[in-house]
Amino acid sequence: MMPLLYLAALLGSAFCMGLLDHRFRLVLWRAPRRAALVLAIGVAFFLLWDLAAIAAGHYGMGQSPLMTGIMLAPELPLEELVFITFLSYTTLVLWGLLATALDRIRRPQPAAAEAEGR
Repeated sequence: MMPLLYLAALLGSAFCMGLLDHRFRLVLWRAPRRAALVLAIGVAFFLLWDLAAIAAGHYGMGQSPLMTGIMLAPELPLEELVFITFLSYTTLVLWGLLATALDRIRRPQPAAAEAEGR
């Protein structure tokens, strides 16, 4: 079980983020195609960044008993791909949350609109 702990933590966190997204319709449940495209672009960007850093010798995989040991490329573990996907998704959910909050602040509240009309 120990070798799967980090991956399980990432997937569990992503699942919880997905529940928040679903509940408040922040990203994937608001505009699924657009969100999936933006998520894919973010993951591709960070994956290319990682691959460039690996090729330049600036990045090397650390050793941990909590990782699966599954390698997608030299010095690129499976957990890194899951992490950058989670990072990109979390950023989108935060963006959706902020956009929703700002929209609610800008939109007049029904009680306030009635009070102004009197």
